[in-house]
Amino acid sequence: MPLGAASLLDRRAEREATPCCMLLAMVWWRHDVVYQIYPRSFRDSSGDGVGDLPGILEKLDYLADVLGVGAVWISPFFRSPMADFGYDVSDYCDVDPLFGTLADFDRLVKEAHARGLKVIVDYVPNHTSDQHPWFVEARASREAPRRDFYVWRDPKPDGSPPNNWLSIFGGPAWELDGDTGQYYLHTFLKQQPDFNWRSPAARAAMLDVLRFWLARGVDGFRIDAFHFVMKDPELRDNPPNAAAHAAFHRGLGAYDLQLHLHDVAHPDLHDVLRDIRRVLDDAGAEGSERVAIGEAHIYDPQRLCAYYGAALDELHLPFNFGLLKAAWQARAVRAVVDAYEAALPPGSWPNYVLGNHDEPRIASRLGEDQARVAMMLLLTLRGTPTLYYGDELGMQDVPIPPDQAQDPWGKNVEGLGRDPERTPMRWDAGPSAGFCPPAAVPWLPVGGDVDRINVAAQRDDPRSMLTLTRRLLALRRAREALFAGAYASVDNEGIPETCYVFTREAGGDRVLVALNFSNDACEVRLPGVRLGELLVSTHLDREGALGEGGLALRPAEGCVVTLR
Repeated sequence: MPLGAASLLDRRAEREATPCCMLLAMVWWRHDVVYQIYPRSFRDSSGDGVGDLPGILEKLDYLADVLGVGAVWISPFFRSPMADFGYDVSDYCDVDPLFGTLADFDRLVKEAHARGLKVIVDYVPNHTSDQHPWFVEARASREAPRRDFYVWRDPKPDGSPPNNWLSIFGGPAWELDGDTGQYYLHTFLKQQPDFNWRSPAARAAMLDVLRFWLARGVDGFRIDAFHFVMKDPELRDNPPNAAAHAAFHRGLGAYDLQLHLHDVAHPDLHDVLRDIRRVLDDAGAEGSERVAIGEAHIYDPQRLCAYYGAALDELHLPFNFGLLKAAWQARAVRAVVDAYEAALPPGSWPNYVLGNHDEPRIASRLGEDQARVAMMLLLTLRGTPTLYYGDELGMQDVPIPPDQAQDPWGKNVEGLGRDPERTPMRWDAGPSAGFCPPAAVPWLPVGGDVDRINVAAQRDDPRSMLTLTRRLLALRRAREALFAGAYASVDNEGIPETCYVFTREAGGDRVLVALNFSNDACEVRLPGVRLGELLVSTHLDREGALGEGGLALRPAEGCVVTLR
């Protein structure tokens, strides 16, 4: 039997067991779990200390067979000077030699598809590298054919920048080009000039980038920082932020001193998203839809849901970061979920994110016990979850000595470095945690708790975080209520304020999820509710038949229970 065949047969059996009406309604991105791979940190096959595409290929059986996810999102691997580790692209249509070749990518897609895995790649539309040929040409003169591919403006009479906009990565959002005497806009690093989507030629060129990767078989795109793509064409100053509210879910230093009304999310953005969506729709045959996932830190669910499009013709999944902003308390988390569910347009599909390459690790934010509760929450809510590599092991942030710091954001703005959550994946307890060959030095340190937080140590441990994640993923695939069912929060006097209880239901399949957000035991009383079977506990030490009317939860315990 070829590699991955057993997993593929299992998936085929699951599809055959699913009602035909449900199959018609459920395209792949509605029921698959997306697993994010930060390629620098997943698996180094070459021995240079940096992860690569052949390294990902080596681990496809882990993703498909051991873990059981349905799609992989690979962060940027395009040609880049690596000023921002691939988010400064110098060639959108080639693989950086650090990560491999286009042939490596083609093999990766082929082998992923053979295992039933979808492949999603990053798309960086807001900016290029300052070494991209388009920008090199654009900055050569004011008359350059591609000058309007970027945002250029004359200085004010006193020589200062055109307006007061700030870079997220620190300092003004404008850089003076001495040769042509104009400023160019950069929302992020000065090595990342903002692209001008108002230029028809520039827009056409970026849409062709999508077509290039679609022709190579990718199943969709995660669109980086999409809400920055269209700004106020008049370049009006941002007003001061008198209330000092953070623009994101955590403070961003000087960037928070302004209300970002004009440098983000201009209404013309909807036209851009519809153009992108048309390209994807044209490429996807029936049953093989290509997904558009958009990254924007928008916490108001009404504003976020606008990017599904009035006719559901924009993003399939605008990333929902609402849980990152919520306090880790039962009532706060429930309020975020209920508000989001209420805001979703008819026919749209929800999604949830708890961790990624820009956020401190979940186990570091919440502690190991509550990280297990968080995993149960993520994999039982209605919608498409995104799982960050290593979170299935409970990986934590790794302290990075100053002389080993890599992230430019942390170097520019103290306290905002993202290196701790980007450290190498732990495959075993050997040298460099099995991330790279023994003689190689990984690009970031692997940390000091490798002996217990690694795949080999946890794979056969019946109570490990990896085992819990695998159980939840398998349960989610097997129960129609979990991969397709309706959501309803449960509210009665018998539920302690430290607990969040909700149901998922599809046809005759009904389950209840109860999560204890506290470090104290509690009793969840459910008068008149007939509990059936306890399918899984976050403690992984009990299951079986239950009685009627209540459920005892231990500290930091979550349970998934059938309802009769």
